[in-house]
Amino acid sequence: MTKFEIRGLRADVLIGAEERKEILKGVDLTINSGETHAIMGPNGSGKSTLAYAVAGHPKYEITGGEVLLDGENVLEMSVDERARAGLFLAMQYPVEVPGVSMSNFLRSAVTAVRGEAPKLRAFSKELQGAMSGLSIDPSFAGRGVNEGFSGGEKKRHEILQLELLKPKVAILDETDSGLDVDALKVVSEGINRAKATGEVGVMLITHYTRILNYVKPDFVHVFAGGRVAESGGPELADVLESEGYERFVKVGA
Repeated sequence: MTKFEIRGLRADVLIGAEERKEILKGVDLTINSGETHAIMGPNGSGKSTLAYAVAGHPKYEITGGEVLLDGENVLEMSVDERARAGLFLAMQYPVEVPGVSMSNFLRSAVTAVRGEAPKLRAFSKELQGAMSGLSIDPSFAGRGVNEGFSGGEKKRHEILQLELLKPKVAILDETDSGLDVDALKVVSEGINRAKATGEVGVMLITHYTRILNYVKPDFVHVFAGGRVAESGGPELADVLESEGYERFVKVGA
């Protein structure tokens, strides 16, 4: 059983050489393997900052608190060490990496995480199966990472990484943004396949409840003012859908 704990996390965004702004103001959250936690909140509330700060993005500086993965302090690890320890981030805006094929990138990532290079034939079969499950054209394996991909194709590639890397904790930052209904269903099915192992804890960051119709959360947290303003079960998402965030923003302010 994996336990991922965020305790009193505070973080600043570095705006310039002499300027910073506090975004995270004491975040507390615990995710166990097999659990799905939906993080919902208005724009500017700090949801993506939480994702990137935990992952180790240099634009964000931790000023207080701790992040523990099975008791180990994630904040003392380099970015690649966090990934090897089992932390995964699906980005809201995946970047293009021209000149590096998807297949080479994914095999290198799998090698780093698993500790040994998979046999080429076995990996090709595994990759093809995972791509098929996400309705990704086989020819994309030879293309540059995200190069010329549509928004939906980039999001499918993020979930392809999730399925191949098999992390302990998956942070999905607005994976549903920019997806049409069909793409949303395909991506959700990929997330659910990863969840079905019972070995991954999921932090699902989203503005909207539509992805929660396909990826069922165990817990819903309202994020406002740089912290968790309220937590509840799946029914809390329905409250947000009907009432919006206004009263929670006042609590988090």
